[in-house]
Amino acid sequence: MIISKIKNIVVTVVFIFLACSAKAQSQIQSGPKGIAYYLNPIFAGDYPDPSIMRDGDDYYIVHSSFEYYPGLLIWHSKDLINWTPVTHALHKYIGSVWAPSLIKYKNKYYIYFPAGNTNYVVTADSIEGPWSDPVDLKIGFIDPGHFTDAAGKRYLYFSNGAYVPLADDGLSVTGEIKYAYSGWKIPRDWTIECFCMEGPKMVKRDNYYYLTVAEGGTAGPATSHMVISARSKSPFGPWENSPYDPIVRTRDHSERWWSKGHGTLFEGPSGKWWMIFHGYENGYYNMGRQTLLEPVEWTNDGWFKIPEHIRTDAPILKPIKSASASVFSLNDDFSGHHLKAQWQFFGEYDTTRFHLVNHSLIIKGKGNSVANCAPLLCIPSNHSYMAQVELTIDGNATGGLVLFYDNRYYSGILADTPDILANLRGWQFPTEKNVIKRHVFLRIRNIKNTVDMYYSTDGQKWNKIENSAEVSGYNHNVLSGFLSLRLGLCAVGDGTVIFKNFIYRAIN
Repeated sequence: MIISKIKNIVVTVVFIFLACSAKAQSQIQSGPKGIAYYLNPIFAGDYPDPSIMRDGDDYYIVHSSFEYYPGLLIWHSKDLINWTPVTHALHKYIGSVWAPSLIKYKNKYYIYFPAGNTNYVVTADSIEGPWSDPVDLKIGFIDPGHFTDAAGKRYLYFSNGAYVPLADDGLSVTGEIKYAYSGWKIPRDWTIECFCMEGPKMVKRDNYYYLTVAEGGTAGPATSHMVISARSKSPFGPWENSPYDPIVRTRDHSERWWSKGHGTLFEGPSGKWWMIFHGYENGYYNMGRQTLLEPVEWTNDGWFKIPEHIRTDAPILKPIKSASASVFSLNDDFSGHHLKAQWQFFGEYDTTRFHLVNHSLIIKGKGNSVANCAPLLCIPSNHSYMAQVELTIDGNATGGLVLFYDNRYYSGILADTPDILANLRGWQFPTEKNVIKRHVFLRIRNIKNTVDMYYSTDGQKWNKIENSAEVSGYNHNVLSGFLSLRLGLCAVGDGTVIFKNFIYRAIN
């Protein structure tokens, strides 16, 4: 009893220390140096449908990239907590990219993913690339999960519990669709969005194959999404559902993490097992689904579950002690000749539209509004933050700094040749006339979803415009699309916009 109380006191002290010491909502959170705990999320911001792969002592992860291109950004870690970007695996626009499956087979790397009512695969001999153009597998369904049987034959499971065989090179489907798993029956009195089975992932441990799926709907009510597990001695069933189902679930809307689901079971450092999954943060639905990590424990009869003392929002012992925390920053001085990993265009990837030179990003204008200009976006990772950029207008272009959900819903501050423009939910108008001459600094200050906007002619003295926005409603439950509210640079109209010195800073 005394030991139990001491443990509780220690955990509480660590939690307070972490909360006070760590930068609030850092891009990739971890505890201070020397503290062997981490705080979820391990990816703050819009990182849904995580697919993780172990390659020796290295771990790689990829997420859904939807309409953001280049797509399928691969990340690397040694400790599961600190992650650094490696490369984008998809550079050809083929539509909205949903839940991928990253695997290694016979020294070659593959990512399977659905887009445009079919499924594709990209391949590479090295995780760093180059990655191939996407190959169309000519089969529908969503959320492909790759696995191999005991004979080394390859298959894809899909969200509806069906599977298909693959050729040995993994580039084509070689047989008929067969149905093997119908899911776990959700009690009718539970509050969910839909049955919606999805995200199948398969691992083998000892004599069993373990199939992990999501059910309940990926958004909707806070208690919808969940992780379900089943096992079989054959990868094709019959399947026995776990007595611990659901393995992961939000049980009450008062919790910090909502709609927890889409889990992957995997073996981590030192032979310990983990589950990676995603969830929405209570009060910050517009940040999208964030990546979460929890340990699992195995029972004597060969099932797994989350340990009783683990809470998603409390400190958790790190898989291994990290030598140092990695630093991934959204700040960009636009040096070099290539876009940094955080940047993605919405709805296209046209490399003829932009180039980098002399610490400047030059983007050719497109369309007649923010809606159709294919803005360049990055993922904010904090509840409150400041972002600013310097820009110069060339020709009859309009440039801006915006908060962008999709081509219907966005707000921000823009500039044309003489005027500062406000954009509130697509309603755009001059708010400060004849105050600039083609050159300006723009700033957005977002404090817990209330957004103020500023401009400066010298980067020192800032002028707040009278127009502000409230952006909590820019989320999937309101607007659909499974997207998030992202920071964007836009170039509209005829001419070009020259961007310099993009600065992002968390506000505690």
